[in-house]
Amino acid sequence: MARGISIFQCLCILWFTLLFASNHAVATNLSIGEDSATPVNLTPWLFATHPAQNHQFKDIQQLSPQQWHSFTNKDTRHLNAHNFWIRFTVTSSDSDGSLARILAIDNPLLDKITLYHVMEQQLVNTVYMGDSLAFSKRPFLNNIFLYPFKINAQEQHTFYLHIETEGSATFALNLWSANDLVQITDSNAVVSGFQLGVLAAIGLVSLFIAGASGSFSYRYYSGYVISITLLVATLNGYAFRYIWPNWPILQQIMVPILLPIVMVFALMFSEKILQLKHYSRPILLLCRYGAVYILVIGLLTPFVRYSTVLYIEIISVVILSVILMVLAMIQAIKGHRLARLYSLGWGTMLLGACTSSLLYLNIIELTIKPQTPIMLGLTFEIILMSLVLAIRYNDERKTKLRIQQEALAQAQKIQSAREETLRLEAQANEKLERMVQERTLELEITLRELNEVNQKLTEQSTIDSLTGVKNRSAFDKRLLAESRISRRQETPLALLMLDIDRFKSINDQFGHLAGDQALIKIAHTLQQHLKRPTDLVSRFGGEEFAIILPNTPAEGALQVAQSIRNAVLANGLEWEGKPIPLTVSIGVSAAIINNEQHSSELLEQADKALYQAKNNGRNQVKLYAL
Repeated sequence: MARGISIFQCLCILWFTLLFASNHAVATNLSIGEDSATPVNLTPWLFATHPAQNHQFKDIQQLSPQQWHSFTNKDTRHLNAHNFWIRFTVTSSDSDGSLARILAIDNPLLDKITLYHVMEQQLVNTVYMGDSLAFSKRPFLNNIFLYPFKINAQEQHTFYLHIETEGSATFALNLWSANDLVQITDSNAVVSGFQLGVLAAIGLVSLFIAGASGSFSYRYYSGYVISITLLVATLNGYAFRYIWPNWPILQQIMVPILLPIVMVFALMFSEKILQLKHYSRPILLLCRYGAVYILVIGLLTPFVRYSTVLYIEIISVVILSVILMVLAMIQAIKGHRLARLYSLGWGTMLLGACTSSLLYLNIIELTIKPQTPIMLGLTFEIILMSLVLAIRYNDERKTKLRIQQEALAQAQKIQSAREETLRLEAQANEKLERMVQERTLELEITLRELNEVNQKLTEQSTIDSLTGVKNRSAFDKRLLAESRISRRQETPLALLMLDIDRFKSINDQFGHLAGDQALIKIAHTLQQHLKRPTDLVSRFGGEEFAIILPNTPAEGALQVAQSIRNAVLANGLEWEGKPIPLTVSIGVSAAIINNEQHSSELLEQADKALYQAKNNGRNQVKLYAL
């Protein structure tokens, strides 16, 4: 009986072993059909190998199955140089027809990917991808790396991926259908676009406030938010796609360059918000020395190995972030009101950064992308810091107002005392001398009033009454004067002719009052974008404006014109609860004036460029060219 049980147990063990081997053999190849659900996470079907030396593809094909192992997170752990191979096989379970699929490698920062597509033991395609190549070299223009292919009925396709990268090699490998491409790309674009839009909007608004108020707090904050925005765009692949697509070398070093810049602005901003110079000089020096240190680390990026400098920067950023957190908590305990909100925002960002770091290093596993926690933490932290900055700015404004009121009261007291003294002195003088002084004072007041009236009349004759900018007459006089300066000093003079697009339709649809408001808003926007005292904006006539930019070449004039066009497009107008989109067309001309008639020709060239911009579809800038 015991022997029978032993035989039975052996048979059971043998049966389970065969069953497991059979299942394992099936699991090594992914079988797909027309009805297969997508997208498919390919991780369970991936095999990896880390050859001791650089092998060619033929050598990799000849490796024995024992030299391959199931792909795990250990294959991509740590921030260092990675050089490994991935292999998987896809078969079609359909009896007829073909399937179109897209291989998606979700990590925009992988340096070099070489994909070998093998069908029935024959190499059919070799594709090179990675951010070490220009963006236009990708087989499918997308932030992540995509490779489309077709698989016919009963075919077997094997893919070999040779991945060489510095830093994090963590990636998700999925199999998409065409519908997945549209849906996933659209959803990612919406989420990333919303986040980048919020960050960029906060950064630009802070930059405008900093320019208008001269506040160092807003300057550092705007620098922090804008650099964070660029870092997020780099990590998501949008910066490489839209800003420097033909500069892969820039893509290779932007992350370790932007990290120190972000931290420098964060340290300087924290110094201002926490008012460290009023509380502790050693802590103030600690922040400034920390900023210098992390900036020096960033400058070493081109000369030090990528993974090494990234390790140093991440550790340094973590240490400095913890120091800032401790400083903020100390200030909060001492009763600093803004330090409490600062601690909450910075703590949220720190928590997100730590979670993302653990995900990137494969220490923890969650069903989210590694960058999601840090993105959420950053967004919340930046919004909260905006609130902190607004409260700080309001407190400073109230303090300045109180000081001004006290100074005014003191000045009034001094004035009263001075008047009393003058009154006593006047009583001591002879009557005739007092009458002469009174007549002289009356004459001076009358002359001052007449001078003020003359100045107002002169100013009114050069100002457009509706928009508040200079009128055509003032423009003509200034153009003549600046033309003579340009001719004498041989400096370039630039003219911008600007026209509101579809202005007649605004008047027809919303009324002339709405059109007047549109003119006022455009004029205000133009004045905001002209920082030099020599620049002039004027209403040229109707819905047209003209701008004079002395000592400005064509490149600088185009930059000013583009910033004006973008600002008008972003602002818009709301009338009676209805949004009115505003766009402008701008013509640009620039040259060194060489004769008396050249200024008129330059104005005519700018007008022609303006009509080119309107004829080409409006809402654009055109430079006059022969």
